[in-house]
Amino acid sequence: MPGIIGKKVGMTNIYSAEGKALPCTIIEAGPCVVTQVKTTEKDGYESVQLGFGVRKEKNTPKALMGHFKKSNTTPKMKLVEFKGFEGLALGDEVNVSLFEEGEFVDVNGTSKGKGFQGVVRRHNFGGVGQSTHGQHNRLRAPGSIGACSYPARVFKGMRMAGQMGNKTVNQANLQILKVIADRNLLIVKGSVPGAKGSTITIKK
Repeated sequence: MPGIIGKKVGMTNIYSAEGKALPCTIIEAGPCVVTQVKTTEKDGYESVQLGFGVRKEKNTPKALMGHFKKSNTTPKMKLVEFKGFEGLALGDEVNVSLFEEGEFVDVNGTSKGKGFQGVVRRHNFGGVGQSTHGQHNRLRAPGSIGACSYPARVFKGMRMAGQMGNKTVNQANLQILKVIADRNLLIVKGSVPGAKGSTITIKK
């Protein structure tokens, strides 16, 4: 589906016509530049590559600089392919006019990294045992992770401590509450993955 690249600005709330406070996220969506148009004859499928953000020329590899010069644009920080666009050519601009208030979109981004976390925080375990009456110091331990002689192994998918966050997350069916075209802003209902300033993609 067609979409656009954006940046998470932050969260706020706005009031509906009924007077309810709706939590929402402000997204700076575009403007994006078409940096490549892929066709079935040449690439085996049809899609459009969009570029977003500012990248210093001195930090851009020469191969990428040649790629951007073909589309007659400045170096971009993020490149993403989208399907469903029609009639776009190299150098064309895509902005928030692609969306309308009231429609639903899918937002894709990278969640905040939490580092190595235990099972209580990572999987909402309740902990083991009592905290008084001479209990040991294993209150936040996971407990048993399997039987002994059979099956004599730990099953795949066992909920254990480990890296938490920093994964690609897709938030589906978020409603667009407002489109501010002159400032390239989208206001969507609810939260989107990632920290403030992180790059996200919005698809129709």
